[in-house]
Amino acid sequence: MATLYVVSTPIGNLGDLSIRAAEILCSVHRVLAEDTRRTRVLIDHINSDVTLVSLHAHNEEHRISRVLEWLDGGQDLALVSDAGTPLVSDPGARVVSAAVRGGHVVVPIPGPSAVLASLVASGFPVSQFSFFGFPERKGRRRVRLLEIIRDAEHPVVLFESPKRLARLLSELSEVCGLNRPAVVARELTKVHENIRRATLGELYACYQDHTPKGEVTIVIAGIGREASRDAAEDRIEEARALARKLEEVGMKASEAAKEVARRLDLSRNDAYRIVLETKKTVGEV
Repeated sequence: MATLYVVSTPIGNLGDLSIRAAEILCSVHRVLAEDTRRTRVLIDHINSDVTLVSLHAHNEEHRISRVLEWLDGGQDLALVSDAGTPLVSDPGARVVSAAVRGGHVVVPIPGPSAVLASLVASGFPVSQFSFFGFPERKGRRRVRLLEIIRDAEHPVVLFESPKRLARLLSELSEVCGLNRPAVVARELTKVHENIRRATLGELYACYQDHTPKGEVTIVIAGIGREASRDAAEDRIEEARALARKLEEVGMKASEAAKEVARRLDLSRNDAYRIVLETKKTVGEV
């Protein structure tokens, strides 16, 4: 049975390629690469003559059948992204899933990751963390992500384009508070690596009139478990106060629950429970 290797590659410094990764990239029949031009630099660096095949976001679905043909024919393949660990905000997930469904062996070759590199350099507790990749540029999903980051007990890691960094820091400052600790890690492992640790407000002030160059990773500190509990309790109290106001103007419980859920981003079940509890309390008074 042929094997599909998911190979992590350097995020900037070619010296970070592991010996095992180099051996795999020299021994497989083909390397599936997000950008063959960028991967060619790495392949030439290790003196491999392996064949490169493009596999990116726009042709991945089309490539699946051919990849399965190669694997079915006994040809080992390697999957790489432009940098770091494949599938992390990069294409390849559909190919890996298809290989697994087809009964083929999928072997990870671990290595560099901008997510982990930025976390361990942040200075924050990192036994737990969340990673959300590139934020949506607009809409409700972006708003919801900012709210999740605001309430997160543990660090949150994001990727962002340099030209959109200032806007994201501005919105994070508004939602999470100017004093929330954060890190902007730029050009990790490269010659001009820069890791700036400050508050969200200070980071925004730094980048609002200065667009950085290179790859950017952001780490936002968590608020801690105790603060998270306090925030949750504050939101429940806010929901109760709103439910009382809606009860006073004669709004039906179902409609009041819908309004509470919408305004305070609660689940409909939680909002309905709070409305009923408040309605009972008001009735007893």
